Amino acid sequence: MTQAYNVLFLCTGNSARSILGEAILNRLGEDRYRAFSAGSYPKGTVHPFAIDLLKGMGYDTSFARSKSWDEFAAPDAPHMDFVFTVCDAAAEEACPVWPGHPMTAHWGIPDPAAAQGTDAEKHLALAEAYRMLSNRISAFLSLPHASIDRLALQQRLREIGQAFPKPG
Repeated sequence: MTQAYNVLFLCTGNSARSILGEAILNRLGEDRYRAFSAGSYPKGTVHPFAIDLLKGMGYDTSFARSKSWDEFAAPDAPHMDFVFTVCDAAAEEACPVWPGHPMTAHWGIPDPAAAQGTDAEKHLALAEAYRMLSNRISAFLSLPHASIDRLALQQRLREIGQAFPKPG
């Protein structure tokens, strides 16, 4: 067994998108990947509709907590192999720049925590964010990480961020 790749999903509030990414990758990546999430300005709580969605899909949500990306910059933090920002650049959110040398890519997802409307519309926004992240993570998992050079892998990671466009 080779060592698992560590992956960090970053967004602004760490209340929905990055939490979903962490959950999805930890399930789909099995023992080959360890996913984490954090925010540049964490809200301190996970969006309740994100918890509802994950529980409804059979996820154990005991991992879910809103935390600062500073936790992962500490000397004793896990070394990250990949860092994906999932904040939506079109919304002009502040996305942190990750220090060090992990592979990085921006996979912008509209912020479901900012969705307006009825509870049904808000749940739909969470489900859409989940769908987009799940598609991107599945594409990421299909990449030949061990047999592709770093530059080509970096390009493929960026392409994944553009491959599953926002609804509209």
